[in-house]
Amino acid sequence: MSEAVQERENGYRAFISYSHRDDAAAKSLHKRLETYRLPKKLIGQSGERGPIPERLTPIFRDLDELSAADDLTVEIKAALARSATLIVLCSPGAKASKWVNLEIETFRALHGNSRPVLAALIEGEPADAFPPALIANGQEPVAADFRKNRDGKSLALLKLVAGMAGAPLDALVQRDAQRQYRRVMAITGTALTAALAMALLLVVALRAQSEAERQRQEAEGLVEYMLTDLRDKLKGVGRLDVMTAVNERAMKYYGGDTVKAQLLKARTLHALGEDDGNRGDTDLAFRKFQEAHRTTIAILEQKREDPDRVFVHAQSEFWLGDTAYRLQNFDQGRQHFTAYMKLTDLAYRLKPNSKTYLTETGFARTNFCILALTTKPPAIDEANRYCASALHIKRKLVRLYPNDNKAKGDLINGLAWQAEALMRSGDIKNSRRLLEEQFYLASNQVSNNPLVANYIEQLARSRFALAQNLYRSKLIESDKIFARKLLLDASNDIINLIERDSNNQNYKNLRDLIVNKLKDFNQ
Repeated sequence: MSEAVQERENGYRAFISYSHRDDAAAKSLHKRLETYRLPKKLIGQSGERGPIPERLTPIFRDLDELSAADDLTVEIKAALARSATLIVLCSPGAKASKWVNLEIETFRALHGNSRPVLAALIEGEPADAFPPALIANGQEPVAADFRKNRDGKSLALLKLVAGMAGAPLDALVQRDAQRQYRRVMAITGTALTAALAMALLLVVALRAQSEAERQRQEAEGLVEYMLTDLRDKLKGVGRLDVMTAVNERAMKYYGGDTVKAQLLKARTLHALGEDDGNRGDTDLAFRKFQEAHRTTIAILEQKREDPDRVFVHAQSEFWLGDTAYRLQNFDQGRQHFTAYMKLTDLAYRLKPNSKTYLTETGFARTNFCILALTTKPPAIDEANRYCASALHIKRKLVRLYPNDNKAKGDLINGLAWQAEALMRSGDIKNSRRLLEEQFYLASNQVSNNPLVANYIEQLARSRFALAQNLYRSKLIESDKIFARKLLLDASNDIINLIERDSNNQNYKNLRDLIVNKLKDFNQ
């Protein structure tokens, strides 16, 4: 007996019910489900549907438009009888299809509640997309939501796989995240190899005097890429060692006496110093920021109305202020942060359509909020004033650029500091409201980008902040349980990040804060 015949006699893993208006979506889902391989460690284990299989095959999908008959064909009825699961593609077309409704009714009549009916929402709102038979007797299902900005294609597919195989969803999500992580690392490795190859080509090209200008421009473009797009990707991976290697490579090619080359040198020093600080080597970071500051102030003095020069020198002031703040030298930090805010405001006035410069004006105000909270005694009114101003700017940026993940991340950070300022002023209720908004946004960021390290770190921090708020207020038992769960989830997040990059001191500091707060809960 052939394998295909044997599978048909043994039955189907699922029957896909859909309106033929949704044929393309059904075909795509059919292929993705039948090619999905479950994690090796789960195969053969006991699940909700029996032993967990290696593959979800075969799956039945009717390839022909049903005729104008009054009932389902014999083949369709037989397939429904031999199917372990019914998957319904939900859309306005499916809701209007009498055949989709009839297939749902037939499946339930044959199997009752012993075999699951899974909904895959592909278009429209549930009220416009769920066939009547699917929600009969008030049994509205929890759908795998394939719509944009909802579950997304990957998570929605995993929900269906978990329902079909009876496997735990979290195990499938974790395996999928690991796959994506390996893919990102492979892409990163390719990008690094390409970048190094480009650098070597530049070295060879520099020998030709006639091409000096072209070579200089290519080198500057390479460094610009390393400092922007590639650096953002590497931050998502969460590997300081790889970022430092890229920055050091960029440093070798900043050369030249042009203003652009000198600005690129300063920005490379900023990046190297930032990585040193994240590793906990504050002294080394400070020396690099000082060198960058000497470079940028000399360039700025030549042309004070150039917004690019103003902006890069503002970065030098910021990093010196940030380092002074980390060393608890608050007076020196305030001096640099004051210069930073004046420069960012000037850059934005010179170039008012710049998203980057507007973003920096928000950062500058956040810095003063943080300073006001940490000086002794803390200046709570000043902190609230600056944090509210920063939050206003960050909300504006999200409204202007709703698809910009960086703007959303900055808003999450702004909500955290405004909530802390409100908490310190005794306004627990409004503080918690902002922290809940922060937690919701951070959760969405990670849900849509499950491998990006800086988003995972933000989610861990939002969980910790919300747990702290609950802990500081008068806890009822349900709040205490929720706060403890937040801390445990935050602990898991940060442990996973430390496993990725054991050199990151920021991760370790956050882990220690979480552990200490868990001890408070256990006392």
